[in-house]
Amino acid sequence: MAQEVRGVVSLEKGKPVSVETIVVPDPGPGEAVVQIQACGVCHTDLHYREGGINDEFPFLLGHEAAGVVESVGEGVTEVAPGDFVILNWRAVCGECRACRKGKPWYCFNTHNAKQKMTLTSGQELSPALGIGAFVEKTLVAAGQCTKVNPAVTPQVAGLLGCGVMAGIGAAINTGGVGRGDSIAVIGCGGVGDAAIAGATLAGATTIIAVDTDDRKLEWAKGFGATHTVNARSTDAVEAIKEATDGFGADVVVDAVGRPETWKQAFFARDLAGTVVLVGVPTPDLKAPEIPLIEYFGRGGSLKSSWYGDCLPSRDFPMLVDLHLQGRLPLDKFVSEEIGLDDIETAFEKMHHGDVLRSVVVL
Repeated sequence: MAQEVRGVVSLEKGKPVSVETIVVPDPGPGEAVVQIQACGVCHTDLHYREGGINDEFPFLLGHEAAGVVESVGEGVTEVAPGDFVILNWRAVCGECRACRKGKPWYCFNTHNAKQKMTLTSGQELSPALGIGAFVEKTLVAAGQCTKVNPAVTPQVAGLLGCGVMAGIGAAINTGGVGRGDSIAVIGCGGVGDAAIAGATLAGATTIIAVDTDDRKLEWAKGFGATHTVNARSTDAVEAIKEATDGFGADVVVDAVGRPETWKQAFFARDLAGTVVLVGVPTPDLKAPEIPLIEYFGRGGSLKSSWYGDCLPSRDFPMLVDLHLQGRLPLDKFVSEEIGLDDIETAFEKMHHGDVLRSVVVL
């Protein structure tokens, strides 16, 4: 039968969130109920609250989560009750044209639970990124559950569900960073620092962190940055070229997603280099005007990174194992542990750049 649990809801655009009673139905075919153990506070949750994603209020916020499968619906074989899982927001369908081409990380038909969680009034909730995990228990499609080694702490594991995976994947999967390469990362929040950590894992030898906040640049060093550039006082493009023998970086990751930073990334790469856009632009932003001859003359690739072009079933277990081996410092992303009642304060800290990630522990 349906359960009632506590969860964080955004009822109106721009208004403070509130803790409400959430009704979670029993899982139907292809669905699972997961008891949430930890969930990171991501900028995307704030975008939902501010109406920057869509206007389908009320939203059940939270999506960077890990927990234990409590129950599953008919036909579910990939996970079972008791499994420790990370939740993902791109459950692969296995049938669309991308999946049939052997590129399931591009799946064009990802899916979520078909049933809706509700308030006690019966009003349906829109779960953030199809997950909704600032809650004691949530309902998701079973394909959104990726089983990983339970030796990892939930506070760390959940971060792979969004921002950290997006950053690592932007460097390795989308950017193709490899041994001996150079990479510049513009924007050193959680996603940018994850890109730096990914480049370190991949064997990049020149890793340039760019931000306007010296605190964040210092944090970036802890993830492997070999050079730091404060773009508030230094020409970032020239500094990146100086650090790469005047050529520019092999890969430049824009983890901000603004016209100014994208333009910096474009001109800071080497000939035939790659630009990766992983920072999410707001709908009103336009691409900067750049002469078409610059695109032709510089060659290379301009790419967008969807969720780090990850395949959760492949990447989540691997990255957890690398962390447990001491090769990926996921714990450094956790700035503080908080409760469900502390989300608004966490949003404020995130807005001011005081944390990499606040993590809700349930």
